[in-house]
Amino acid sequence: MKYALIGCGRIAVNHIKAVVNNDLEMVAACDIIPEKIDQLFEKTGYKKEVDRYTDYKKMLQEHPEIELVAIATDSGVHAEITLYCIDKGVNVIVEKPMTMSMQDAEEVVRRSAEKGVVVSVCHQNRFNVAIQQMRKALEAGRFGRISHGSINVRWNRGREYYDQATWRGKWASDGGCLFNQCIHGIDLLRWMMGDEVDEVYGVTKQQFHDYLECEDVGMAVVKFKNGAIGTIEGTVNVYPRNLEETLYLFGENGTVKIGGTSTNNIDVWNFADESDDDKANKGLQEQTSNVYGNGHTSLYADVIDAIKTGRKPYIDAIAGRNAVEMILAIYQSAATGKPVKLPLKDVASTDFTGRFDK
Repeated sequence: MKYALIGCGRIAVNHIKAVVNNDLEMVAACDIIPEKIDQLFEKTGYKKEVDRYTDYKKMLQEHPEIELVAIATDSGVHAEITLYCIDKGVNVIVEKPMTMSMQDAEEVVRRSAEKGVVVSVCHQNRFNVAIQQMRKALEAGRFGRISHGSINVRWNRGREYYDQATWRGKWASDGGCLFNQCIHGIDLLRWMMGDEVDEVYGVTKQQFHDYLECEDVGMAVVKFKNGAIGTIEGTVNVYPRNLEETLYLFGENGTVKIGGTSTNNIDVWNFADESDDDKANKGLQEQTSNVYGNGHTSLYADVIDAIKTGRKPYIDAIAGRNAVEMILAIYQSAATGKPVKLPLKDVASTDFTGRFDK
C-alpha cells in the first residue's frame, strides 16, 4: 500500500516505525521545514528514497497513487489537511486531536462517511496490552454495573519542551495540557465509561507556564448517561519529571487500576469471578521506549485492514470527535463556571483566546 507522511516532528518517529513494521511503501514525505525530513530519516535509520515536499497539496497532486496518508503536523491544521485528503479520496491516519473545533470534527465525520474514506485518529493507547485486557473484561460484563472511573495524567513539561516548536501552548494551534498531553487518557475514560456523556464540569488554570496562552492544569467531573461518574486530572506541572498516566475503573464486581507513564501497566486487577487466566494480568507491564507507547504499529495494521476489507477502523472519526468534545466541554465549563450539557455544538479552542492573559 502506497503511503505518505505529512509532518516530520517529534511524534513522526513512531509513524516511521509503524510504516516499517507494516511493510508500507512510503513514496513521499512532507514538512514545511525540509530539514525535519532529513532529521527524521537520520534518527530512524530509514534508508529508502522518497520524494520530499513542503506543500502537501502538491505532493498529493503529483502522487495520485497514494492510498494512505498520516498527518503529524501541529494540531491547528489537522482538520484542514484531513478534509483535503478526504476530498481527494485518500485514507487518513491523523494525530490527536483530530480537530480543534466541533464544527470541523462534525465535518470530518460527515465527509469521511459520505466519501467512503477511512479516517482513524491516533488514540493509540487503546491498543496497549493492559488497556485491551481491561476492555475485554468490560465487554464480558465482569465489572458488573460501573460506579465510577478516573484518569490522572500527571506529567512534566517545561520551557525547553515548549521552545522546541512555536505552535505549542497556543489556542489556535495546540490548546493546553488537556488537548495535547491528556487527550489520550480522556479518550480512554470516555470509551470505557460507555461514551454517552450527560454533563461536564471543569476547572482549568495556568499555574506555572505564564509564557503560554493555555492551561497547564485541568480537572473535571463527568456525568455519564449510564449513571456512572468520571473524574479527570491533567497537568504538566509535576516536578521534576513525568509521574504517571493512570486509569481506574470501579464496578460492583471488579476493580482495575492501569498505571505506568502511559497506561501501560496493570497495577490492580481484582474480580469477583477470578480465574487462573487472571494471574497473567496481575502485575502486567508493557515496556515502552517513550510516552507514546507501542500502539502506532497496531493502529496502522488495523487501518490497513480496514481499507482492504471496507470495514470501519477500530478508532474512527467518531472516536476522534468524542475526545475533542470532552475537552472543549471542559474548556467551556471552566470559562463560564457552569456545568456544560452534551452534545456540544459550535465550540472551538480559539473561543477561549485571552483567558489567561495577565
